[in-house]
Amino acid sequence: VLDTKKTDGVYIHLCRMESGVLNKGETVHAAIDVARRDAIKRNHSTAHLLQAALREVLGSHVEQAGSYVDEHRCRFDFTHFSALTKDELAKVEALVNAHILAGVPVVTTVTDPESAKKAGAMALFGEKYGDKVRMVKMGDFSTELCGGTHCDRTGRIGLFRIVSENSVASGVRRIEAVTGTGVLRLLDAAQLEMQQAAHALKLGNVSELAERCTSVMAELKEKDRALESLNQKISDAQIEAAFNNV
Repeated sequence: VLDTKKTDGVYIHLCRMESGVLNKGETVHAAIDVARRDAIKRNHSTAHLLQAALREVLGSHVEQAGSYVDEHRCRFDFTHFSALTKDELAKVEALVNAHILAGVPVVTTVTDPESAKKAGAMALFGEKYGDKVRMVKMGDFSTELCGGTHCDRTGRIGLFRIVSENSVASGVRRIEAVTGTGVLRLLDAAQLEMQQAAHALKLGNVSELAERCTSVMAELKEKDRALESLNQKISDAQIEAAFNNV
């Protein structure tokens, strides 16, 4: 299956035949890649928690300006007037993780737009909604209109980690993040980098890395000062020799 589209209430699967022939009236068995779908669920549910956390930390002016989720990452664009500080990013990350670890149920309800609005559901600006909408609620923290796939409890997300935050347009910021096994891969990569750095500095333990880096930087500064002093002496000697030979 390459893609799925909805046309006049009918879900159409766009597929490629790998082998054989498909005839009208035949029965087919549809199955999904469960591990991949679960990873997508984790990242999608996190996008909802992330929006709620951003609004709580930065203010109610924050609105979704776009998003993309797959099995690898959660990308969320939002309206905001400046780059987030380290403290703000830390608060957002901690808030999302707190609601993940709370393990609250993710409840989906099909209702009418007016009832969803009264329930406080967030909707995408400019999006057209029909007579029936799907409302996704995560405890008292997040309520949004959404037709996508989600975890049944926030606890299934595992953990959440912000990878980057930057500008994509005037007044629009972007956060990229990982969840679940994506966090584990991120930690593994960071651990490997530290081990490689420790090996390059001939250290037996990664815990000595910060102290050794500080020591190396101090040594380099001292050598820079000595080199600068030596260059000055050479320059003075050259000038003196030039005057002596006039």
